[in-house]
Amino acid sequence: MISEQIGLDLLRTYVAVCRLGSLSKVAAQTGRTQSALSMQMRRLEGLLERHLFQRTGRGVVPTVEGELFLGYATRMLALGDEAAARLQQKELKGSVRIGLCEEVATTTLPAALGRLHRAYPDIRLDVVVEHAVALGKLWGEDGLDIMLGPTSVVTADALITWTVELQWVCAPDLTPDPDRPLDLVAFTAPCLWRRRMLDALAAIGREHRVTFTSQSVTALQAAIENGLGVGVLPPDSVRPGSMKVLKTGVPGPLAAQYGLFARDRRPPVVEAAIAVLREGLPAAPLPADRIELGQR
Repeated sequence: MISEQIGLDLLRTYVAVCRLGSLSKVAAQTGRTQSALSMQMRRLEGLLERHLFQRTGRGVVPTVEGELFLGYATRMLALGDEAAARLQQKELKGSVRIGLCEEVATTTLPAALGRLHRAYPDIRLDVVVEHAVALGKLWGEDGLDIMLGPTSVVTADALITWTVELQWVCAPDLTPDPDRPLDLVAFTAPCLWRRRMLDALAAIGREHRVTFTSQSVTALQAAIENGLGVGVLPPDSVRPGSMKVLKTGVPGPLAAQYGLFARDRRPPVVEAAIAVLREGLPAAPLPADRIELGQR
């Protein structure tokens, strides 16, 4: 049977390639060669007798059939992780206060929180989704046990950090006029993404005006897709079918650094939460040619 030949390692590699959109990035994270990963993906396509990837100018994206298989692969891995955690876990009870930035909360972390809830049903999760400044204030007031947000909003050292590339995007049919102010879609102030975006445009002398603001990534996506202006979004939030990445007339891609923060003295229930959440973090290295942004 085909299912007997598709191991968890093959599934994990496939999911990682889909999420990062690049064999080279997965190779850098795992310490394996790009050719070995490419061979694995060709083997998987051979077993399924389907093309799972299509190449783009920036890497690879799953085909329609690849997206279908990605859903099944993610579920199978989640079930395997959940089974292992339930069998290995100690009886843990208590509550964990977790703070997430809006833009982080819409990517891979909800799945990690779901695994945490299934693996430790007696842990009560108190999850807050807020903008970075508000999360930093909550952390300073000892209102959170764990925080996932920009490294700039607190003075504490993060347990782990990762970088998010922010791309300049707009609707596919929108071509900004270089002789007119650039219409911008941005997070509501105070927002470090917004401030740095404006600073980057000012640095190249590009006239601009903010035409749409929101605290919601979903609302910003809709505004961009409908041609209200240009915005910056991380790769996980860019929808290839309804958005395009701008290459000219704007600064280069920006990079934001995020971290997972936890108190120095923490009970076992918080340690268990950290272990599960770490599995949902990209932890990708910062490309050398990216502009260091500062954080939202």
